[in-house]
Amino acid sequence: MAGAELEVLSALDKAKTQWYHFTAIVIAGMGFFTDAYDLFCISTVTKLLGRLYYYNPSTHKPGSLPPNVSAAVNGVALCGTLAGQLFFGWLGDKLGRKRVYGATLLLMVVCSIASGLSFGSTAKSVMTTLCFFRFWLGFGIGGDYPLSATIMSEYANKRTRGAFIAAVFAMQGTGILAGATVSIIVSAAFNNAYHRPSFSEDPIGSTPPQADFVWRIVFMLGAIPALLTFYWRMKMPETARYTALVEGNAKQAALDMTKVLEVELQAEQEKVDKIRAADNFGLFSMEFAKRHGLHLVGTCTTWFLLDIAFYSQNLFQKDVLTAVGWLPKAGTMSALEEVYKISRAQALIALCSTVPGYWFTVAFIERMGRFTIQLMGFFMMTVFMFALSIPYYTLRDHHKYHIVFIVLYAFTFFFANFGPNSTTFIVPAEIFPARLRSTCHGISAASGKAGAIIGAFGFLYAAQNSHEGKQDPGYPTGLGVRTSLIILGVINGLGFLFTFLVPETKGRSLEEITGEDRYDAEFAPYP
Repeated sequence: MAGAELEVLSALDKAKTQWYHFTAIVIAGMGFFTDAYDLFCISTVTKLLGRLYYYNPSTHKPGSLPPNVSAAVNGVALCGTLAGQLFFGWLGDKLGRKRVYGATLLLMVVCSIASGLSFGSTAKSVMTTLCFFRFWLGFGIGGDYPLSATIMSEYANKRTRGAFIAAVFAMQGTGILAGATVSIIVSAAFNNAYHRPSFSEDPIGSTPPQADFVWRIVFMLGAIPALLTFYWRMKMPETARYTALVEGNAKQAALDMTKVLEVELQAEQEKVDKIRAADNFGLFSMEFAKRHGLHLVGTCTTWFLLDIAFYSQNLFQKDVLTAVGWLPKAGTMSALEEVYKISRAQALIALCSTVPGYWFTVAFIERMGRFTIQLMGFFMMTVFMFALSIPYYTLRDHHKYHIVFIVLYAFTFFFANFGPNSTTFIVPAEIFPARLRSTCHGISAASGKAGAIIGAFGFLYAAQNSHEGKQDPGYPTGLGVRTSLIILGVINGLGFLFTFLVPETKGRSLEEITGEDRYDAEFAPYP
């Protein structure tokens, strides 16, 4: 068995934490910040879109998006993300991380701006335009998942790699918070300039025509952070692991990393050729199935199951927000007041449970390891989901239990982020060979988005009241919120079990994990 660790990769693994590490975190992280902003800001303005375009005086209620329109507006970006994860993940391995990275960002900038425009002023034309551009926005966002994770894992040293990838992903929490904050500022400014009475006082006057600018401005502002990092993305050199192990150009890899690390490095072309000759199996080969098949099943299933639970949080968010008085009844507010209060509630939830969870992962991942954090996260989510679901109606309907209701809700999603929501993003960027890393991460992420679509829409229908006439307008009867939450508890339990298919990667180099540091044909990673 011959050792063939390349000097350039060894230098990256052993490098002390330097300025270029933080630069890479910011460049990759700002993409994720934009992703989260664009994906989650829609929830702050969907009620406004309903009031603006779907008001029906005969109902004596504020306008709301019909179920099919609501599903399209909210779900089309998730569908685009799923497609983008598969396509750009594959492309990142074919053309290189850097070349594709700029394309995803440009697509996000163009579609963020275009989402705020519309051809025509009827409800149908506005929603069609919005859905079209949000699909392509999602497509660009999808590309950012495998590329950001892969670039960060390939640049990082082995001692702090998990924390660095987690820090990139933690920008998602900051992006969610920023989306809510921008909606608060824009709606407050417009409400101050065009103050209107509540819906119950003046159904038509409660929605000023100028409110149509609010959702457009919120969407368009999402282009700014992406645009700011485009120049720096283009200046980043291709990762040494891609240049050496995929393209086979040892000289260029050594040159690029000499500039980054500011040390002299040897090219070692002969070693590169031997590694590539011994380790060239494809994604659909028996060799891949033998070495990494179970790992791919593990990363796909855990991400799929996690996202069903994570994206279903909007099922009972409404009950939580109403219980604590953060969200009054729609009729007691004007359109702009409603945007303000929904955004404020989302910002508070992000601050209290979402953002801290991400940064707990950053702080503890190199001490506890990926496997332990994921196992703990799924276990705690299962416990809190059952604790929330079994006495659900008692917690919701009795004022004395409201504080318990909020704490259980907050902890469920705290442990999603200090748990599998972070680790399912990190591990696929570490356990697959360089030439398939971006593709496999894209497949794992796309499995997650399939779960997100089930969580956001399948459970939206499942959670409807089981008694005819008590469900939301336009929806069929369902299983009820309590039953839906019990099913989600079971799903979290399955995530706990499937975690055992995913190996621990803490403290090991990428090549040691995947077997690319050897050129013995019999070598198999993970004894």
